Amino acid sequence: MSRLAQLCPALLLSLCTASVGAEPIQPVLTITAGAVTNHFTAAELLSRADFATLQIPPNVDYKVSLTLQAVPLLDLVAAFALEGFDRLEASATDGFVAQIPLALIEAGKSGGSVAWIAVENPNHPWPKLPGKDASAGPFYLIWQNPERSHVSNEQWPYMLEKLAAAQPPKLRWPQLTVDTALSADAPARRGEEVFVTQCIPCHQLNGGGASDIGPDLGQPMGATDYLTEAGLRALVRDPKSVRTWPQQQMPAFPLSVLPDADLDALIAYLRQIVSQQRR
Repeated sequence: MSRLAQLCPALLLSLCTASVGAEPIQPVLTITAGAVTNHFTAAELLSRADFATLQIPPNVDYKVSLTLQAVPLLDLVAAFALEGFDRLEASATDGFVAQIPLALIEAGKSGGSVAWIAVENPNHPWPKLPGKDASAGPFYLIWQNPERSHVSNEQWPYMLEKLAAAQPPKLRWPQLTVDTALSADAPARRGEEVFVTQCIPCHQLNGGGASDIGPDLGQPMGATDYLTEAGLRALVRDPKSVRTWPQQQMPAFPLSVLPDADLDALIAYLRQIVSQQRR
């Protein structure tokens, strides 16, 4: 028997033994502000002194109450210099990118909703999300008393992997901004805020935005050009009542999530952006 043939069985046994004894890969949450980036493993977060066990009531993601292990978001970002930024951009592994204003997070200090990063324990995984083959883990931005600060359903990003301090969308993507000549009470101005909160986590508008889960609502043709107003309203309220396909992900936006006044403002905003493009 050759020397190589003698070594192969021993080498294979060594590799197998190492594989069996290796620790599983830890999921990592990345937080960035400017030039500073920190990485937190699930084990590190679960061993922090500010770790707590919380119970959240049924919400838009889970239809049952959950008991979750979490750390306060304010504590996690306390070590970062956030001057010059006004929000955290929360990116998920499925492409969802939520905009979380720092003012919304800071409100937790003075009686507002409190933001937490829930951490999935690999030994006690969370239930699968309804209609999905995965849970909300490994990290999930959740809120205590969301009603106090009017936290949107789109500001509960699950499958979270990264938080990055960011400037306002209108500075990063000027194409999202309505004409400065519009009056302060113009519905399109309110619609711009609605779009940034409710739509930009999945959609771009004329290339502005960080996610491309859904189609761009401004190009190559504006949504208000190829959809009737009745069709657009129906699509927002119940997407499956308008069109369906196997990979469809857009959720319904009922009145409890998006009041009629906000939907009116959103449509006015989309029309305004189309009008500005044509000038």
